[in-house]
Amino acid sequence: MPVSLDAPGDRYVFGLDATYSLGRNLSGVGVYSRQIMHGLAATHPHHRFAYYYRPHRFLRSFGDLTPRNARRRLLRGAPHVDLFHALNQRVEQRARVTVSTFHDLFVMTGEYSSPEFRARFSEQAREAAKNSDAIIAVSRHTADQVEQLLGIERSRIHVVPHGATMPSDPPNVPREKIILFIGAIQKRKNVGRLVRAFERVQAGWRLVLAGASDGYGAAQELAAVELSPRRADIDVLGYVTDGERQTLYQRASVFAFPSLDEGFGMPLLEAMAHRVPVVTSRASAMPEVVGDAALLVDPLDEHELAEALVHLTSEEELRERLAEAGLIRARQFRWEDAVAKTWQVYQILLPGLCD
Repeated sequence: MPVSLDAPGDRYVFGLDATYSLGRNLSGVGVYSRQIMHGLAATHPHHRFAYYYRPHRFLRSFGDLTPRNARRRLLRGAPHVDLFHALNQRVEQRARVTVSTFHDLFVMTGEYSSPEFRARFSEQAREAAKNSDAIIAVSRHTADQVEQLLGIERSRIHVVPHGATMPSDPPNVPREKIILFIGAIQKRKNVGRLVRAFERVQAGWRLVLAGASDGYGAAQELAAVELSPRRADIDVLGYVTDGERQTLYQRASVFAFPSLDEGFGMPLLEAMAHRVPVVTSRASAMPEVVGDAALLVDPLDEHELAEALVHLTSEEELRERLAEAGLIRARQFRWEDAVAKTWQVYQILLPGLCD
């Protein structure tokens, strides 16, 4: 039985795993968690929510304010609520009714991690799927993977895309000749091919790589930087804060994201929301996110990637057209819609309690 901070008679219908929502510079899962948690509490003020934290994050949670209709609880054992929503595909013990959000399954489909991590991740994913009455997938691509890799019938899977956080202020810095990549440096992100494609871009342009450089296969990807004849034109920034990331989006003239596999690809929405023209992969969930508002390439074809970069860097009119199309596209992804569609899933499972 989890520890409760409330009186013995208090009862909460809805519980959410809030573990990953803490911190100032959140991961994609963290951003999603906060948007769903606080969005549900705000749009359903007459319902009571329990925010559950795993033991290693529970004490830290006291530094985070909770809505008036939400209370924090320690996640240990089966959550004592009518419906529990695992916001990051991890469910050790099910509640009366359990929903889990699946963000990606790329660990199971490619050599993007160590064998040990792949085995642990795969077991955790299978356990979460087995213990869930319904699964929310953040893209059709992820829904397909949940169905095919975990054997879950499609009727239990609901696609609810992420939202875009639109900039509150217009850019106040001039665009520079920067091709920007944001993401962890690892094999899956395809940074090595991006570096080699950049070598064909005309002089005067810089490639900026922003993201932690300790991912699986990072050393091999970064070796392409050190070996590049354009090494002096490549900046490897490492981890950047939220504020630094926003400034980079404002400065960049092109956003390049040739990842090999994404469950969604939140940096694509961020770039488009900041009116940065995008080139990305014709693979996994990325075409779902960008629609016809970006240049799509085969991420394994360095020549095709290089041609796209050359086109974007040499044609200002193309950049402006894609920037405008990207902004329109980003506005179609609203966190309010993600919250509403999540509530609809709850209504299917608990029709009498979601009125």
